Amino acid sequence: MNEKYLKKLISLVEESKIESLEVSNWGRKVKISKRLLASSNGSSQEPAIIETIATPRSDVVSKPKGTTSLPVAETPVVDSNLVPVTAPMVGTFYAAPSPESDPYVSVNQKITVGQVICIVEAMKLMNEIESDISGRVAQVLVENAQPVEYGQTLFLIDPNG
Repeated sequence: MNEKYLKKLISLVEESKIESLEVSNWGRKVKISKRLLASSNGSSQEPAIIETIATPRSDVVSKPKGTTSLPVAETPVVDSNLVPVTAPMVGTFYAAPSPESDPYVSVNQKITVGQVICIVEAMKLMNEIESDISGRVAQVLVENAQPVEYGQTLFLIDPNG
């Protein structure tokens, strides 16, 4: 389940009268619930609480063995034309859907808006990260199965490439 989908589910719960919602997709489950609190005007409520119930995918969760890794730039090339693609959350970066699969993208590959370019695993959820820009992958700045921080640059994209 990707971040956009989770945000929509949270909004749905917060804006409706339902108290909880549980969604299951490809062996992964998310339960979103809110607790209504009594107040003097009777309209106060706590924000949605997300409880993640995930079935780990052993093919993705384990560190790949014997797979080809993406070439990672030692030092980023400073080019004003390159657009960074950053991690939308803290988690573990995966370049491919499984250890046996080819990477989603590689250096010099053309990509389009909405194309899945990697996975960031957070709290046992595999979040597919989609490109917000079309262009050519100029650099891959992280290694497969490496922990990433929120806002860390994962790729540099040349929109003119």
